Amino acid sequence: QVQLVESGGGLVQPGGSLRLSCAASGSIFSINNMGWYRQAPGKERELVALISRGGNIHYRDSVEGRFTISRDNAKNTVDLQMNSLKPEDTAVYYCKANIFRTSDTSSYQSYWGQGTQVTVSS
Repeated sequence: QVQLVESGGGLVQPGGSLRLSCAASGSIFSINNMGWYRQAPGKERELVALISRGGNIHYRDSVEGRFTISRDNAKNTVDLQMNSLKPEDTAVYYCKANIFRTSDTSSYQSYWGQGTQVTVSS
């Protein structure tokens, strides 16, 4: 059994900052990629930022320079620091992790958190 628990969402004014955190727990051998996704009302879920176990990072263009993803491999956590927030960043943010549950790293299972609401509004 694996759980991903997110925290840190809320309401913030345009230009403000929020930090999202996600902790994975349970039967985990190691974690491959970890990432943050978001889904706004009426839209498809989209990738926001991705970080590999080795620290390679990818951001979607619209958040580049404003958001920073980081992870702690020892704690199985991934954070998303969001600065200069805009109304269009409003969405439910989800954490995702590709997890190896045993020492057989030929395949992994993907897990999602429950989501945390981020609302950017004056």
